[in-house]
Amino acid sequence: MATRLVQINMKAKDDSALGRFWAEALGWGVDSEGPGVTNLEPVGFSYPDPVAVCIDIVARPEPKTVKNRVHLDLATTSTAHQAELVACLKDLGATLADVGQGDVPWTVMADPEGNEFCVLEPRPVYRDTGPVAAVVVDCADPRAMARFWGRAMDWTVHEATDGQATMRSAQGVGPYLEFVRTPDPKSGWNRVHLDVRPYPGDALEAEAARLRALGATDPGFDQSEISWTVLADPEGNEFCLLTPA
Repeated sequence: MATRLVQINMKAKDDSALGRFWAEALGWGVDSEGPGVTNLEPVGFSYPDPVAVCIDIVARPEPKTVKNRVHLDLATTSTAHQAELVACLKDLGATLADVGQGDVPWTVMADPEGNEFCVLEPRPVYRDTGPVAAVVVDCADPRAMARFWGRAMDWTVHEATDGQATMRSAQGVGPYLEFVRTPDPKSGWNRVHLDVRPYPGDALEAEAARLRALGATDPGFDQSEISWTVLADPEGNEFCLLTPA
């Protein structure tokens, strides 16, 4: 039994508008499950596939009030590409953001609803990830997060230090999942979270029990009306365990 990261879930006041922004930013296609839900994935993509971590944008009325603990890093192939991408994203409605990063070679930005993301300088490690270099999670203990998620998923841990841990799909394709040490404590529900999915033939309830045994916890609300299971990792970050597929 195992799971794999298939998408991130992002809350938005206007899911359609934010979906259009990210579709243009990534060069992806946009679809909808219905009112209030916008799905993004590469054109011609066959879900689920580790070559991409998709994006689900879900309408919620609550405003963004704190820095997100989960964000995207976008890949570039040259300094010229980085500058061009930053300019393009500004034209689409993104803005420059200051999260205390100081003088760094990457560019920190925010999408039209204020969700932080980074446009990285060219790095060889991300040359084959596609437009999303990494999904990045702020945390207090990268080593402990790598231990939990390395057992929760069938992804491979590439690095685990006191400052950062890095994982990638077992097939060695698609974006990385990175845990970066940050002093900021978690505050409230995360507006952006991970969605993981078991493989066909696995049982949702059994997989949820396995994750709890590894250290996942229940957020403590009524889940009787949803078909998936909401859990939290050892640092309290909510994530969704979707039905097997």
